[in-house]
Amino acid sequence: MKLFFLSLLLVAAAPALAKPPAANSYAELEKANTALAAQDYSLAYKEYRRHAEKNGLAQFTLGLIEQQGWGRRANPVAACRWFARAAQAAVPAAQQFMGDCLAQGVGQKADGPTALRWYQAAADQGLAGAACDAGELYISGTIVDRDITRGLALCASAAQAQSTPAMMKLATLYHEGSAVPQNLALARYWYTQAAERHVHEAQFHLGVMLSEGQGGEADVLQARFWLEHAAMEGYAPAYLPTAILYANAPLDPKTGALSPEDLAKLYMWNSAAKATTQDPTQLAEITRIEALTLNVMPPQWKPELDQRVAAHLATLNETKHAPL
Repeated sequence: MKLFFLSLLLVAAAPALAKPPAANSYAELEKANTALAAQDYSLAYKEYRRHAEKNGLAQFTLGLIEQQGWGRRANPVAACRWFARAAQAAVPAAQQFMGDCLAQGVGQKADGPTALRWYQAAADQGLAGAACDAGELYISGTIVDRDITRGLALCASAAQAQSTPAMMKLATLYHEGSAVPQNLALARYWYTQAAERHVHEAQFHLGVMLSEGQGGEADVLQARFWLEHAAMEGYAPAYLPTAILYANAPLDPKTGALSPEDLAKLYMWNSAAKATTQDPTQLAEITRIEALTLNVMPPQWKPELDQRVAAHLATLNETKHAPL
């Protein structure tokens, strides 16, 4: 997963580099990238460091290593120093991260105007999400003059350019209604856009809004669809709401009970929720649902369903999660 994240950043950055290719060569980092893929962090760091004098991508990756603490204790200040060098070498992702360093005041006093300039530089090179990072500074108004209209416009432009973080930022802003006036219809719209692009947190929030009729009419079937999508991908907060929706599924008119499929799903998602929460209120609800389910579920189902839940939960720390 770490290498996949790194590859996405480097592949996205490389075509937009303003420096000559030799100054930011990806090819010469093959040995370093291979070592990083093998989690040989000592060799990877040594190899990136060997090329860091003239290679902006090496500088950027050293920043990631320091930031993420790969093979060493995380060092945000050292990370920002590397991002600063890579940003000067016109690596777009480094320019965005440098904006973060300045906005958060990592190792130095927060500097809003300079952070805005780096965010704009990254956005100009194709990282649309950086525009929304700038927008957040205008919306918060802590280190630059507050301008909510401008901030929302920047995030909207980034979201329209397919930045899922910008979609999530807009959805959250409109949903919470603290920094900007609450608008549940817009929150639902942007959660939908992000959910359709496989953002599990968006699928969860959209499912909840659909189930409760927030920002539009309630749609229980669509709510269950999105919540179960998030749950299948291992987004633990979706487990219990999905179980509850299955508990309230329409009864089979022939039997007056839940269909076998819905009953099995109810048991599995409730069991997954039980294994992944310590919240007393949730555990009380889970225990109540479990007792009611076991009263009607054939006991011979339990071993197989428990195995399926265990197999699903065993994949939670992997890139892809097995569906129930």
